[in-house]
Amino acid sequence: MTGRGARRWWSGPRRGRLLLGVLCAGVTVFVATVPYHRDWFDLWVYYDAVRHWTGAPGGVRGAGLYDYRVPGQVYGFTYPPFAALCVLPLSLFTWPLAVTAGVVANLGALALILRRLAGPVIRRHGLDRWTSYVLILCLLALLEPVYDSISFGQVNLLLLALVLTDARLLVTGSRWAGIGIGLAAAVKLTPAIFIGYLFVTRRHRAGGTAAAVAVGATLFAVWAAPGASYAYWTSALWDTGRIGDLSYVSNQSWQGVLARLAAPAEPGRLWWVCGVVAVAGVWVLRVGRARAVGDVRGGIALTGAAGCLVSPVTWVHHLVWLLPALAVLADRALEPPRGFRPPAVAAVVYVILCSYVVWLWRYDAGGADGFVGSNMFVWTSLALLLALPLRRPDPEFGGLRGGPVGPAPEPRGAAAAVP
Repeated sequence: MTGRGARRWWSGPRRGRLLLGVLCAGVTVFVATVPYHRDWFDLWVYYDAVRHWTGAPGGVRGAGLYDYRVPGQVYGFTYPPFAALCVLPLSLFTWPLAVTAGVVANLGALALILRRLAGPVIRRHGLDRWTSYVLILCLLALLEPVYDSISFGQVNLLLLALVLTDARLLVTGSRWAGIGIGLAAAVKLTPAIFIGYLFVTRRHRAGGTAAAVAVGATLFAVWAAPGASYAYWTSALWDTGRIGDLSYVSNQSWQGVLARLAAPAEPGRLWWVCGVVAVAGVWVLRVGRARAVGDVRGGIALTGAAGCLVSPVTWVHHLVWLLPALAVLADRALEPPRGFRPPAVAAVVYVILCSYVVWLWRYDAGGADGFVGSNMFVWTSLALLLALPLRRPDPEFGGLRGGPVGPAPEPRGAAAAVP
């Protein structure tokens, strides 16, 4: 190959594909070797708890679901009984098969999340489809909440996929909107804030559907597992000791901030209530503004940030609820005129969520630096709630209102998508 031919090959689409391949290889090596593997700990709790409950080999027949504790630790099954019924098939699996099923389920949920959040942005800005998907998937793999969710074997990616599916149904005006949010709220209490979002934004039919599904699933669990339901709603739900230390640096909620300030004493509940009321007030105002401009995507993103703040426990891997906000920031960063600020804001939020920065204060969160650094994800969630940009979106995704848009520009190609 001549020198001129080599330069032409390097400057063409092949250069973009080569750089993308190098990025994929680097991300794969990082994900496979970084020392933050969680050994599917949460999946093990689900697996062992239902085997303990059902009397599967190694379990205890007739034992209570919420009596289970990880050997030598305080952790036990913390979700409602309906969640236990959902993971009950795991009791039939060997552990390697359960891990495989958990990883496949999370990767499938991540693929759906990628399509729901990135697909409309890619189409609106005329980016090369497959190149952009691969690039964004690599970027998602480096996010601590995403990586931890998969490595822990957590369920939050699955719940986020359900909520985003409902967001799409809201946009299309489907009568089925609300089912996904209702199921997510029945599996875990935190997503119940999205039922509140539906009512605050006056989507009463979808809100009623979500509430009915959540209540119906809960009542089904009461019928199928009355003993476990009684134990959860009267005891286990209120036992914060089975969750872990609220002051642990991984707890990136308002309650976590207060617990670290008060440690080793218990944080004052009045301060927590005041903070929750303040966050809820801001959230109502902001989602009301999102409704006024027809921005469903922005409303969902604001609700995810508010949910992270008001939940008593928001472990770092729970912060996948900030992914819709990241998508909004990325969309704004690509809008002309671009300038410096929108891309910089999107980059800063992304880097913070990749940084593992809070773990620098794992053993000592005291002092001014500890107050700022150990709560960095809390401040990020708060900033997103207060300042996330809202816009009248394209009818394709993001709102029930909004004028027609012109034809999408031509795809920019692989080389343009990989700077």
